[in-house]
Amino acid sequence: MDPLSEHERRGAAFRDLDAWLALTPDPDRAAPGRLELVRQFINSADLESDTEELGDLAALRSWLRRRGLIGPRERLEEGDLERALAVREALRRLLADRSAGAAIDTGALGSLNSRPAAAHLRVSFDATGAPALEPAAGGLDRAFAVLLAAIERAAAEGSWERLKVCSDHECLWAFYDHSKNRSRSWCNMAVCGNRAKARGYRRRQRASSSPSRP
Repeated sequence: MDPLSEHERRGAAFRDLDAWLALTPDPDRAAPGRLELVRQFINSADLESDTEELGDLAALRSWLRRRGLIGPRERLEEGDLERALAVREALRRLLADRSAGAAIDTGALGSLNSRPAAAHLRVSFDATGAPALEPAAGGLDRAFAVLLAAIERAAAEGSWERLKVCSDHECLWAFYDHSKNRSRSWCNMAVCGNRAKARGYRRRQRASSSPSRP
């Protein structure tokens, strides 16, 4: 798990999304800008330790509010938890399939293209005249809009391809690949990388010890 618990508690005092992101520790692990929110969203479930941060609607609301993805008075509705989990796991599957060089799962694409359908965006101009995509919806759709806008911007900037999930299928932890050649496959080489290498070694040992057919 990422070492965010102390910063998450401090994050409750910040309503501004970028102020929250500035508290994210260890820039060598974090994704740039608001893409870090997408990474954190995917990692709200730790598959390896079987822990879930979004266990019910109240937990989802708290998670989103701490990151400024919904306002302090915004409510979530029945069915929002199911939508959030479906989009989260669809993002994880998309990244896993992309990293493996496989066709993107059609079910994942369907979830990503349909469940946030009401996550409308508008172009907003700041005091300098610079445009930015901002959410035009409320509640969970506001949160979806921020995450999707972050993905679109990251794709335009070339950083979306660096957001990956661990190649260890027991892990699938989302990480940002800071390597120069974008070749990193595991979230943690010392744990997942060595575990994968050990499995590969055992497979080769079994294959070499199996009697060959005449």
